[in-house]
Amino acid sequence: MATGTIRYWAAAKDAAGLAEEPFDAATLGELMTKITENRDKLASVVRRSSFLVDGDPVGKRDHDQIVLGEGATVEVLPPFAGG
Repeated sequence: MATGTIRYWAAAKDAAGLAEEPFDAATLGELMTKITENRDKLASVVRRSSFLVDGDPVGKRDHDQIVLGEGATVEVLPPFAGG
């Protein structure tokens, strides 16, 4: 089990009600389950978001296969409107 920080951006920040929070999880999949439990609005945003783990894009990899290291920083990046 690793501890670290999860940072929320844009719509994810609004849905979470805060910019960042500490976490305790072994994988990205476990972390996503924990942060969305009883937070329906955040769950909706997370489902369509991209993620960075320590600055590296997760892409389409299975979140249950992304192991989080001690002190990891996970960033939740919802789709951004472009122009």
